[in-house]
Amino acid sequence: MNSSGENLSESMMPKHVAIIMDGNGRWAKQRGKFRITGHRAGVESVRSSVRFAVKNKISSLTLYAFSSENWKRPEKEVSSLMDLFVFALDNEVKNLHKNNVKLKIIGDVSRFSETLRKRIDKAEALTADNTGLQLNIAANYGGRWDIVNSVKQVYGKVSRGELSIDDVDECAISQHICMHDQENVDLVIRTGGEHRISNFLLWQVAYAEFYFTNVLWPDFDETVFQSAVDAFSQRERRYGGAESDDELVK
Repeated sequence: MNSSGENLSESMMPKHVAIIMDGNGRWAKQRGKFRITGHRAGVESVRSSVRFAVKNKISSLTLYAFSSENWKRPEKEVSSLMDLFVFALDNEVKNLHKNNVKLKIIGDVSRFSETLRKRIDKAEALTADNTGLQLNIAANYGGRWDIVNSVKQVYGKVSRGELSIDDVDECAISQHICMHDQENVDLVIRTGGEHRISNFLLWQVAYAEFYFTNVLWPDFDETVFQSAVDAFSQRERRYGGAESDDELVK
């Protein structure tokens, strides 16, 4: 096992890592505390993940912060999460900017309060010209929503005569999917011991490698991140093809 990402060649490092941050509630419950305590503790794991990504020159890091299904949670928890989101934007964006990180919120932000939307706009504007790590925060995001939203945009072009129906293919859809201008997702990490995608980046993870860990999100640190990267470096990515040294099947 590699002890440091610096020992991995650039070709063995994932360029785009996406993380499903799961386990905040269980982490809090184990300590006899409210769920929001776990969400607050998870902020440090976000910081740790960003540090690791910057240090190891990962191009894009996408974090699943709030899914479109999370509105079903108790109103008090959702309200607390929104407050935490505002707090994080106010307190973290300057440090992100200092470290040349470009921030992008992906998802349907129209459901958020005007206050939160203004914070998002301000944070994205401040970091818009940065050239280092691309940090994507998926908020009120769903993979199905993303695909439907892309199809609607393509349909609009067809209806306006800007695109022929015969030209509607995977490439046309991809051009309107969130993060279409970034590297493909290479590695998906899910914490908390669950083994499902949970409607996260359904289009973008078509050929991604997956790494599941029982570590709850507030306990996720650079060591666990390194373990995921080490595991990724051992995979042979064939994108549907055969192993290079396989004989042809007769």
